[in-house]
Amino acid sequence: MKNIEILRIISLRGPNIWTYRPALEAWIDIGELEECPSNLIPGFNERLTAQLPSLIEHRCSVGERGGFIQRLETGTWPGHILEHVTLELQNLAGLHAGFGKARETSKRGVYKVVVRARHETITRAALYAARDLVMAAIENKPYDVAATVATLRTMVDSLCLGPSTACIVKAATERHIPSIRLSAGNLVQLGYGAGQRRIWTAETDQTSAIAESISRDKDLTKSLLQACGVPIPEGRTVDSAADAWDAAQDIGLPVVIKPTDGNHGRGVFIDLNTQAEIEKAYVNAEQEGSGVIVERFVRGNEHRLLIVGGKLAAAAVGEPVAITGDGSSTITALVHSQLNSDPRRGESEEHPLNPVQINDDPSIDMELERQGYTSDSIPAAGKQVLIQRNGNVANDVTEQVHPSIAAAASLAARIVGLDIAGVDLVVEDISQPLEQQGGAIVEVNSGPGLLMHLKPAAGNVQPIGNAIIDHLFKSEAIKGENSDAAHGRIPIVGVTGTHGKTVVSHLIATLLNLSGKHTGLACGDGLYYANQRVEKGDCANWAAAHRVLLNRAVEAAVFENGSTTILAEGLAYDRCQVGVVTNIAPDDNLPEYYIEDAEHMARVLRTQVDIVLSGGIAVLNAADPLVADMAALCDGEVIFFGADQALPVLDYHLEQGKRAVFVRHGQIMLAAGKNEIMLARVAAIPLTADGQPPFQTENVLAAVAAAWALDISIDLIRAGIETFHEAAHRTSSKTRKQA
Repeated sequence: MKNIEILRIISLRGPNIWTYRPALEAWIDIGELEECPSNLIPGFNERLTAQLPSLIEHRCSVGERGGFIQRLETGTWPGHILEHVTLELQNLAGLHAGFGKARETSKRGVYKVVVRARHETITRAALYAARDLVMAAIENKPYDVAATVATLRTMVDSLCLGPSTACIVKAATERHIPSIRLSAGNLVQLGYGAGQRRIWTAETDQTSAIAESISRDKDLTKSLLQACGVPIPEGRTVDSAADAWDAAQDIGLPVVIKPTDGNHGRGVFIDLNTQAEIEKAYVNAEQEGSGVIVERFVRGNEHRLLIVGGKLAAAAVGEPVAITGDGSSTITALVHSQLNSDPRRGESEEHPLNPVQINDDPSIDMELERQGYTSDSIPAAGKQVLIQRNGNVANDVTEQVHPSIAAAASLAARIVGLDIAGVDLVVEDISQPLEQQGGAIVEVNSGPGLLMHLKPAAGNVQPIGNAIIDHLFKSEAIKGENSDAAHGRIPIVGVTGTHGKTVVSHLIATLLNLSGKHTGLACGDGLYYANQRVEKGDCANWAAAHRVLLNRAVEAAVFENGSTTILAEGLAYDRCQVGVVTNIAPDDNLPEYYIEDAEHMARVLRTQVDIVLSGGIAVLNAADPLVADMAALCDGEVIFFGADQALPVLDYHLEQGKRAVFVRHGQIMLAAGKNEIMLARVAAIPLTADGQPPFQTENVLAAVAAAWALDISIDLIRAGIETFHEAAHRTSSKTRKQA
């Protein structure tokens, strides 16, 4: 029976042997289909491409548009096809993914299919759907692609970050700031440990709860703004329809009535001139909030200015919404045909304009009543009917904002205390000073919507994600654009290899703690903070490392990463400052993952070197050829270590003026080209003295090289290795293989 059986799915939640990013690795068995490449299945290619015509965009290994189609025509196997179909289903659902691989294993018919996984649940669903679609094309059976894509799109809408949060995370990624999603919602951590910041859509960990409360109280906000000289419309809260009419008479007609704590423009009635209008507006506004306010009507259009960190980031304007009569259609019908048919209008966050709710908005009813209409009226042909005075605030006018208006909006945000604010103002011409026009600031909002600036109905898209990231990570205030602080990073050291990982990790963590950094350590015998064990057992895994990265107290981190962690989970961090590879045993293998020999193992462990930052350092064992060869893969510097000074790799490295750590005449030497520093006698180090196994010398050299890479002072390194006792960091003795 011809079938594609999914044997296992591995969620690789971080850098892995395939890619720097999270991926799903599916092990599949294609059975008899091993004998059936695509060019030998009658009609298969035609059926598949008819179902997914967008596969033409896949370049594949050919490197050009239509490359995958060429592979289908010349003959390729179901694993490769499954990879591309999974990717394309995600793309059609709006979860864009481009990376994929399909590789044979040593077992006939069994393949590893790897695809980029921006959201594990959605990618799993796409993988299973792709399997069903490919089998339907093989068996010449119907398959509802549209229904599948619709289901996946619904998952994307409900499970993925919203567009506002996503734009901030995208800006962080472009600046090489790592991100961790902390909840099923839009709470995201940017950066690691003590370098982290948190966002929740347009709110940050600098957004004050007091400021949020002030912004929700419209009356209090206005009083604070007025006290500081910011122009506002005069007004007061009212407690009845009669009181609203009294306030309107005191203020002077026309007036605006709105909830004291409403949002999204609900319950706002403008340009009210009669007692009947005012009393009716009061009743409707009261239903939208806990109180009602009456204030002076300010002529002009409503504008929203986005203030980030005291600076104008974007501005948008709302415009009147109207329909034109045709002499035969009702106003309701004209709203649907002339307004709601606009593709820019819709309920989802992808649409910059909301549908006009002709029968559900009391303010629209009042506007029509003023003109002598109802929603069922039929206007004469050519007659323009005003539906809303201010429609969606969605047309970009950022470049037109007068500096004095930007300054007033910035001051308003500071008065309320918001680091990110949506400042609403009414003015006839945004390019002219506020005072000259009698304009006024009417609201200051916390957690402002960003979509109007990301997808304006008209005008330019504004880089508001970049503005928020620049606010959170003020690189101009930090020396050196590549500094850790400018990218939310802390020093991270990853340690891998066959032997010695745990003791090397402990020693590096000890040296970091001595240097004054509160250090987190996740290794084979526990989870540690500042040399204090908080959890026993094997913590050399993704979950433990992830916990360290979430900890705001952690100023540096050391992670032990075995081959199984890399293969079964991926690494918990995207990049590291220092990557250490201790060694690769000649007999090292993991046949349960189809890793058959040491050469295969080297491809696994090289992951630790692949993710070293361009300003970082790989620490490699010069005595191990498989490890030494990884030097060419490092984006940053390389420090070799070796107990034997005569190693050719060390000689050549030093001739190039590069750094190495080795032993000469019983002394540990730190060398940079021809410049050398004598660190300590091997015999004076507890870990290497008194008949300790020779491999412990390599462990000390690896840790010393890592500490040197981290710019820990020579005196501290010396003191640390001379006082470090392995027994103090372990609860039981272990063999070299276990360590």
